[in-house]
Amino acid sequence: MKTSAKISLPPGNMLNPLPVVMVSCGSIPDDYNIITVAWCGTICSEPPMCYVSIRRERHSYDLVKKYKEFVINLCTQELCAITDWCGVRSGRKYNKFQLTNITAMAAEKVKAPLIAESPLNIECVVKEIISLGSHVMFIAEVVAVHADEKLLDPKTQALRLDKADLVSYSHGNYYSLGEKIGKFGFSVQKKTSKKK
Repeated sequence: MKTSAKISLPPGNMLNPLPVVMVSCGSIPDDYNIITVAWCGTICSEPPMCYVSIRRERHSYDLVKKYKEFVINLCTQELCAITDWCGVRSGRKYNKFQLTNITAMAAEKVKAPLIAESPLNIECVVKEIISLGSHVMFIAEVVAVHADEKLLDPKTQALRLDKADLVSYSHGNYYSLGEKIGKFGFSVQKKTSKKK
């Protein structure tokens, strides 16, 4: 394995690629909104917890802080242009559900809506709010998850998100995901001998 020379860069957000998601929030149809977020991730398995970080000046910041809940909606290649538009337009001026023709669907545990066209929706309830500087982190417990039926393997019932055409984000650009190159634990997995 070859190595190459390193250059020193200023401190910055270099963890890439990132998930790109649409976060839906609000409590009633009149204040439903969507914000596109890349500062989003998993932070705990038991209980399942995640976070989103939002700038204070964003319209959705006030909604998430007020209602203390939101839904993370995964983005597909088909939804990428809508996802981008929701990230550059403010909910103060635009009704994003109406103008994008995407469907607000009732959630199971929270009042914020699901985005029906998203292949996976993660309902979240805020447990802690941390002010970090430019962004405020909303740490939340996952209280319900919804997946498109077509993503369940008919034989094993395993969730096949690799079939959802998900999109990632890296330094201002959107990317489709690549081919599978391994699975967790493959580096230590015992090889099975083929019978002759």
